[in-house]
Amino acid sequence: MALVPYEETAGVGLQKFHKPLATFSFASHTIQIRQDWRQLGVAAVVWDAAVVLCTYLEMGAVELRGCSAVELGAGTGLVGIVAALLGECHTLALLGAHVTITDRKVALEFLKSNVQANLPPHIQPNAVVKELTWGQNLGSYSPGEFDLILGADIIYLEETFADLLQTLEHLSSKRSVILLACRIRYERDNNFLAMLERQFTLLEGRDFLLPRSVSSSISEIRKKQQRYGGQREDGYSKVPYGFIGGPST
Repeated sequence: MALVPYEETAGVGLQKFHKPLATFSFASHTIQIRQDWRQLGVAAVVWDAAVVLCTYLEMGAVELRGCSAVELGAGTGLVGIVAALLGECHTLALLGAHVTITDRKVALEFLKSNVQANLPPHIQPNAVVKELTWGQNLGSYSPGEFDLILGADIIYLEETFADLLQTLEHLSSKRSVILLACRIRYERDNNFLAMLERQFTLLEGRDFLLPRSVSSSISEIRKKQQRYGGQREDGYSKVPYGFIGGPST
């Protein structure tokens, strides 16, 4: 079970969202993320799940070099920025990661400013900020286009669940890994996991230690495979803070 790093009181904990800058250290870089709670609300602050996901990536959970990755509902862009930095390749024999960092149109300029401010010029060509509204402009993306799909705390509005699942299905292929970090807060979040299980297989994960002594569990989601005889292989694990996976056939 994940322990989420909140402050002692809710009021104190929310103060971090009102700070104009949030500073992090990932991939041997100091990252300064601009926040704007007053103008863009939840889309313009760094949530704990993003830090969880960045930490997991930095641990080498997936190979980012040569990878085509996309971040959904990027908000401040922290996860996509870290993925691009970690995917940097220092040899001509290998390609660096190509990261597409997405959100709704209203958040794109804010998102772009964080990406440009935190990626060195030689990495910026490998990171593209692009509009993506779940379930709507999917024609702008090729089916199964990405090796890795990332999302931090994007499971919270029930009315978006069907569109999110449609988007995951469209963007992923049999080879894809989907890595979602979230905190399961309400019954509707568990409802999303049940919806997810119909199309994806969730496998057992492992625990690891996060900054500030916060423990979290990551579970893997993979494409459901056909058993001999046509039966599907199922797996499901309720995890309070994260999953990895691919779509069903």
